[in-house]
Amino acid sequence: MTTASAGDRIMVDSQKVDEPPRMGTILEIVEHDYGTSFRVAWDDGHESTFRPTAGTVHTVHPPESADEPG
Repeated sequence: MTTASAGDRIMVDSQKVDEPPRMGTILEIVEHDYGTSFRVAWDDGHESTFRPTAGTVHTVHPPESADEPG
């Protein structure tokens, strides 16, 4: 089970030195017997299915606006 939801922004750590993390928006979360995969629209314009591994994916929340009540 995952704490991410469709519509969440994610950042995936790079596996190569000096390469920036990959950013995208989760379109769909698919649960399988063997784990969870995300259908992601990446910021570079591509879309793919991604199966995260421990410690590689972070949910990115937009900064809260000072104008929003809270």
